[in-house]
Amino acid sequence: MFLLIIVITFLFMEFVAWFTHKYIMHGILWSLHKDHHVKTPEQRKSFFERNDSFFVIFAIPGFCFILLGTLFGFALLLPIGIGISLYGLAYFFVHDIFIHQRIKVLRNSNNVYLKAARRAHKIHHKHISKEDGECFGMLFFPLKYLKKELNSS
Repeated sequence: MFLLIIVITFLFMEFVAWFTHKYIMHGILWSLHKDHHVKTPEQRKSFFERNDSFFVIFAIPGFCFILLGTLFGFALLLPIGIGISLYGLAYFFVHDIFIHQRIKVLRNSNNVYLKAARRAHKIHHKHISKEDGECFGMLFFPLKYLKKELNSS
């Protein structure tokens, strides 16, 4: 049951990330997310972006659930916190390391899924304003990108 709750939470977090990205980051908190799409020359020199604030914002619930689950014995909260945190870790590896190459590793992967995720994210970034975006998810994206990668392999 513990592991099932972690998996369900992890999968649910993709919806949370999609919803937050589409309606919050490209909505009321665009001021924090904008530099992830449009960088000024000064911002290009920095490793960090205002957008990185979301890492902290999203880490807080996972940390709190783990803390409440372990310190106060709320058994259901611990696997939920672990699922949230594992999703955050996956997001960091796929989005920041693989797709955006903020740490220069995993540059030449031939993994079809990872290449399709990168392609979908590039489509997302072709829109530099907060309107008219597409592909707001990270781990799940329209199948057409996976089909394109399968056909080009």
